[in-house]
Amino acid sequence: MRRLFLTLLLVVGAGWCAGQRRLVLIDQDGSGPGGSNQMAMLALLEAPDVEVLGITMVTGDGWRDEETAHTLRMLELTGHAKVPVARGAVFPLLRTEKETRLEEALDGKVAWLGAWGEVQTTTLTGTADGSTPIVPGQIVPGQIVPGQIVLGQIKERSPYAIPAMAEGMPKTQAIEEDAAHFLVRQVRAHPHAVTIYAAGPMTNIALAISIDPEFAALTKGIVMMGGSLNPETEDPEFATSPRHEFNFWFDPEAARIVLRADWPRVDVTTVDVSIKAPFTQAMVNEIAKAGTPAAKYIAAWSQDRYYQWDELAACAWLDPTLIRKEKLVYMDVDVSHGPSYGDTLTWTEKFKPATGVRLVHAQVDVDLARFQNMFVGLMTGAQ
Repeated sequence: MRRLFLTLLLVVGAGWCAGQRRLVLIDQDGSGPGGSNQMAMLALLEAPDVEVLGITMVTGDGWRDEETAHTLRMLELTGHAKVPVARGAVFPLLRTEKETRLEEALDGKVAWLGAWGEVQTTTLTGTADGSTPIVPGQIVPGQIVPGQIVLGQIKERSPYAIPAMAEGMPKTQAIEEDAAHFLVRQVRAHPHAVTIYAAGPMTNIALAISIDPEFAALTKGIVMMGGSLNPETEDPEFATSPRHEFNFWFDPEAARIVLRADWPRVDVTTVDVSIKAPFTQAMVNEIAKAGTPAAKYIAAWSQDRYYQWDELAACAWLDPTLIRKEKLVYMDVDVSHGPSYGDTLTWTEKFKPATGVRLVHAQVDVDLARFQNMFVGLMTGAQ
């Protein structure tokens, strides 16, 4: 009888473990409505075997408070309004907008400034063979082409202003707790069980590490969209600056703190692989056929045809076999405050510095068809 009881206990326990949901904390610069940031969060929110413990907001592609409003509204429209959202850092640890403007005068302009943006445009145009050439352009007031990406903002505004939102203002509110302490509390509540998904500048994560030196080690690891090795592209943002990538560049000191922390594992979705994964009109058309809240949200608000930076990072965590090639490298960020400030640094085992740097799994190639099918399936409820 005792042996039978133990056998049944083991069977039930194994079944419970098999059905246990994967835990994730999302740290995101949630500009919107729609777009890569919001769609990446939806990929994790819609995954059937994942529990999103919460979302933390950081200034990056947009200002934190406006991003928070867009994210809260997305959660309302897609049936995820109970997921807590915490506001994080408004500014990088050291980099300032004023310093960046001075650097541009000395070292040349940066294509994408995020919340500090100035107007530039880039369009990905699909062709019969599936390629997506880069077509730089100029904005003519009142004549923005459908599918055109407006890289920047036409005029500066307060970091704390929330302009009228096309999708409507949210009724829900962010929690009172700040992002860094929320992250620490959730990881402490679920030791060695939570993955950190970081798809914006790393400021919030760096602050959490500074508050709790054991934070990184108590997670299952971190998945980040960031860094650039040697992308094969004619995109002017990267063709002559192959080590430049926005998330690392916007807060280099934070990225360095995060990359040097004691994570069990670090997976990095680089520019190299991201530019191989465009968001196409065919994907939009397929998603629009479905009646799910996520599909309706994307059909209504995701008008950009651009790279799926953050969605790829999310889906590669959900299914690591989507990545066809990765490089094991030691990764860091240039914090010299010179012309390469914020650029990605990498070394092999033989040439790495004596201290500080850690090994990362840098993704460089993807099974594009499987990724696109997976993302469409998540948004339409087919996964």
